[in-house]
Amino acid sequence: MTSITLSELTTQIQETIRSNFDSSVWIRAEISELRENPGGHCYLELIEKDNGSDTILAKTKATIWANTYRMLKPYFESSTGQVLRSGLNVLVAVTVEFHVVYGFSLNIRDIDPTFTIGEMAARRLQIIRRLKADGIADMNKQLELPVLPQRLAVISSATAAGYGDFCDQLKNDNFAFNIKLFPAIMQGDQAEGSIIAALEKIYENIDLFDVVVIIRGGGATTDLACFDSYDLALNCAQFPLPVLAGIGHQRDISILDIVAHTSVKTPTAAAEFLISLMQQAENEVNSILLEITDSVKNKIEDEFRFFDLTQMRIRQVLTSWVIRKTHKLDNLKTGLQSAVRLRFLKENNRLALLENNIETHSPIYLLKHGYTISSLNGKRITSINQVKKGVKIRTFVADGNFESEVVAPNP
Repeated sequence: MTSITLSELTTQIQETIRSNFDSSVWIRAEISELRENPGGHCYLELIEKDNGSDTILAKTKATIWANTYRMLKPYFESSTGQVLRSGLNVLVAVTVEFHVVYGFSLNIRDIDPTFTIGEMAARRLQIIRRLKADGIADMNKQLELPVLPQRLAVISSATAAGYGDFCDQLKNDNFAFNIKLFPAIMQGDQAEGSIIAALEKIYENIDLFDVVVIIRGGGATTDLACFDSYDLALNCAQFPLPVLAGIGHQRDISILDIVAHTSVKTPTAAAEFLISLMQQAENEVNSILLEITDSVKNKIEDEFRFFDLTQMRIRQVLTSWVIRKTHKLDNLKTGLQSAVRLRFLKENNRLALLENNIETHSPIYLLKHGYTISSLNGKRITSINQVKKGVKIRTFVADGNFESEVVAPNP
């Protein structure tokens, strides 16, 4: 059996590749990984995905050597407004290399930024169409803004100048805003997940807030790419509180601006918008108070005019009523006095008759007229059966009494 060594095989592969790929080749691919080393070299992993299923169809390593990377990086970023990062679709000129020890790789020599710009625009349009097809693009806009949006859940970097400007603007006004910061990374690959995590924390205490404010100060387009994310737009569009976006842009509006309830250009403008809502509510209250004041004033004036017109009539009615009541009281007084006199005479006569009746029936009256009263043991004798022979009785006459003994009772 004929055989060769591994090095002989890898050398043949190397020579075959060199002979068939002796010049640069332009390829389309997605950057799945990208890292820079301290020496200035850039190491990448390029992939190709199936459009329908996101299945990886091909994957390989790639390198941009430092002397080339120093030129390509600023050229690409200034042309596209995007940082050269993972997730981007790129059109690059590569040389195909095969090292007998390190294997197959691509060496990137050039890059076409116009391709990435077109891919970014197409991707952005695709996200917008997907949001609309899902029926969620305008969900947050349909929420009603609170009349007094004072309890603010703010998503921002704690040290960002834009956050400081936002707070200063609110503090310079007379309205009492309650600001709760939910810190998040506001640029770079980690920004999307950080902002979504902040939204989830707000949702856990949603009853404590009126609106969500997402703010970031001005920055390059490359710093704001995270706001063109489908997942972030999905979370904001479906959030149950109105979302106010105040992101400093140097380009067209982001997808976050499209799905947010209200979008303004800067954090300061976001603060001014909230103040304007409070001012509007204050003006409406003042207008209502003025209407109430005028209505009460007119009502009082009408009542006083009515009072002036009827005051004399009231006096006349009251005077007539008093006169009638006075005459009635005088008549009642006279009648009462007559009735009292007749009552006294009648009662005096009745008392005289009672006095005479009592006097004629009293024991003293009887004694004065020759009658006597006898008693036995202190009890008046009214029957012969009350006495026996030999008992002593006491007899009362008009001028005294005496004791006597019964000799024999006469039956």
